Amino acid sequence: MSFFNNFGRGFGRSSRKNKQQQQQQQSTPTQASFIRTSSSHSSVQSTISNSSSHLKASSNNQYVPPVPKPMFLSQPFVRTALVKGSFKTIVVLPKYVDMGEWLALNTFEFFTYLNSIYGIISEFCTVQSCPTMSAGPGFDYTWLDGSKKQIRFPASRYIDLVLTWTNNKLNDQSIFPTKAGVPFPPSFPVILQNIFKQLFRIFAHIYYNHFDAIVHMNLEAHWNSFFAHFISFSKEFELLDRRDTEPLRELIESFEAQGKV
Repeated sequence: MSFFNNFGRGFGRSSRKNKQQQQQQQSTPTQASFIRTSSSHSSVQSTISNSSSHLKASSNNQYVPPVPKPMFLSQPFVRTALVKGSFKTIVVLPKYVDMGEWLALNTFEFFTYLNSIYGIISEFCTVQSCPTMSAGPGFDYTWLDGSKKQIRFPASRYIDLVLTWTNNKLNDQSIFPTKAGVPFPPSFPVILQNIFKQLFRIFAHIYYNHFDAIVHMNLEAHWNSFFAHFISFSKEFELLDRRDTEPLRELIESFEAQGKV
């Protein structure tokens, strides 16, 4: 696809494929006291009581500053893009193209370029900087091992597991057949949904934790357009549930308002 071709030329470093192939699989306000008397001093007493209650409330309640917007939701970054217009027109199934083949091709390309980008910014994603796989307030992902036990890994380890797991799926001929006449398995849609959910988590982690590195390398236009393409494709073929995209909901809604997805 033309976008992927343009996108790929923006990167000079190799992907982490070799590393992946070597790895193994794996949530009462203070009320003013008004003193009411029949004396001529009642209004003064009320004023004094109000004032003292206000001072008391001010001294007891600590000021909580508002949470600043993430960089990727701020101007001008939220509107930066490599490709102008909507991705809706290029994600639809072309005529005479098999649905499974179209889904497989795009899944492979999304994985390949996300892998390439992570290869560039991985030096910033360390155990010290990212001790958990976080994606903004309230979103901290855990990995399920073979016995379905939830394990909390540093983000770098979690992402390596996701990329290795996805790479193994893509190379599994029983899931992604490359021989003519071999059908895709009945479980193919569910497998794709799981792949896209995990890839989305990498997008979310990078947006919240490494977008400054993306900007430092002048890749924000590529990155935003890549994500808009990924979301457009996911929406077209219902590969992501709304709850899965919650960490980047505000960004997605912004892209929708801009007519990108």
